[in-house]
Amino acid sequence: MSNSITFVDLFCGIGGIRLGMERAGFECVLSCDINSECRKTYSENFGEYPLGDIKDISEKAIPNYDVLCAGFPCQPFSASGKQKGFNDHRGTLFFDICRIIEETQPKVVLLENVKNLIYHDGKRTLTVILEKLRELGYTPEWRLLNAVDFGVPQNRERIIIIASKNKNFDFNMVNTKKRTVLADFLDKKGNFEFLTPDEYTLIENPVTQKKSGLRFVGYRNKNIRKAGVRPGTEHLSRVHRQTNRIHSVNGSIPTLTSQETSGRYFIMLPDKRVRKLTLDECFRIMGFPETFKRLSAHTEQYKQMGNSVCVPMITAVADSIAKQYFKKEIYVYDTYRLIAANL
Repeated sequence: MSNSITFVDLFCGIGGIRLGMERAGFECVLSCDINSECRKTYSENFGEYPLGDIKDISEKAIPNYDVLCAGFPCQPFSASGKQKGFNDHRGTLFFDICRIIEETQPKVVLLENVKNLIYHDGKRTLTVILEKLRELGYTPEWRLLNAVDFGVPQNRERIIIIASKNKNFDFNMVNTKKRTVLADFLDKKGNFEFLTPDEYTLIENPVTQKKSGLRFVGYRNKNIRKAGVRPGTEHLSRVHRQTNRIHSVNGSIPTLTSQETSGRYFIMLPDKRVRKLTLDECFRIMGFPETFKRLSAHTEQYKQMGNSVCVPMITAVADSIAKQYFKKEIYVYDTYRLIAANL
């Protein structure tokens, strides 16, 4: 495409950011990820085998491009991890991003990470990231976005940082979508894993959490550590906080995480039966297309999915980047994409 806006896809995983960027009309010129299983899946879907460890990539060997995209490793900053931040070798990979920015001078930088990055180390980590971008000559803006506001029923909050030399990014111009419910994303038929009635307890008068759309309706009768539990959290897993809970299909699901490698996300159907979400449904709730090819073992797929991004959210951000910085309006008609210059 002669008038394409180009991007590099760093820490590409299985390609969630790439899907979102391509849906908005961008063209990828380079990708990288250290995980071999992710690289195989990425290659199968995009016809391009990503480079490996970012530390082995010479910034001088990167082709010309417009937008740097990086969903850099979140584990050092995640609330469910040890939160070592820059003291974790994965946390220092942000400075490899800076190395590439300094040499290649992209027009726009798009970074994605977990919500806890905002609060990590008394908010000092985010301050370091923003200050480093300013030192490189960029003006960063950030906002916490939630997947539930982009057409998928998942309460998944992520920080998005957009930096440019030309002008501040206006997050108010990112178009959100009408909220959906889990029921619209479920398979009608399948080899479902149902719980027996003695394996769970339903609660009376469940209340919808309006901001997240979560509707907690019960919990599995599973022994979990109770020591030091705060009131109101008795049925939360001590590890991942949510996976012992059961949610109504008339609401949303909690964040799908990479640490739940057995996919223990349970939902209550309208007939009061309780079952586990299927892997297909989890990928659908992340916004991946039905045609997306998945090669790895199920446990690895759950990790890949949980480490990825909400594709429709990235699409909306990418569309706004195109309009604000490249004066492009993107129109999508079924499988046909037209890019019209708005000059």
